[in-house]
Amino acid sequence: MCRFGRTALQTGMESREMLVMTKFIFAGLLALIGTVSTVSSSPAAGLHTIEGKELEAMMSDGRGLVIVDVREPELFLKAHIKGAINIPYDDAKPRVLKELFPTERIVFVCHGGPMGDKLGHLLVANGYREVYNLRGGMKAWKGNVVR
Repeated sequence: MCRFGRTALQTGMESREMLVMTKFIFAGLLALIGTVSTVSSSPAAGLHTIEGKELEAMMSDGRGLVIVDVREPELFLKAHIKGAINIPYDDAKPRVLKELFPTERIVFVCHGGPMGDKLGHLLVANGYREVYNLRGGMKAWKGNVVR
């Protein structure tokens, strides 16, 4: 008999049970950490700035995409990204909340980037989940344009 009236066999079994329980707890913690890190990097995390190559990939991935060009109509008519819609920045704040849906994947494009950031933050603050802004706007865009 060991201390406290237990046999060596009972003590050995309890040690193995503790080891198994410790492994389960450790595995559960790892799974929880993985879930938390996945959620924090999801599109729901806020406005994301993307490069032109990322936008090109989004345009060809088969998922729905709304590209919103917020430049003035005359600049939009001269050249814009294929499939883009024009919602000029001066009118955009009330329009984007009415015309765009929180379930859509939305990319803002402007002259150089800042106007898209402002509108993107507005949408995120109103519960929109997948909102992006093209870094550098049309000045940086190297892809095809519609003229």
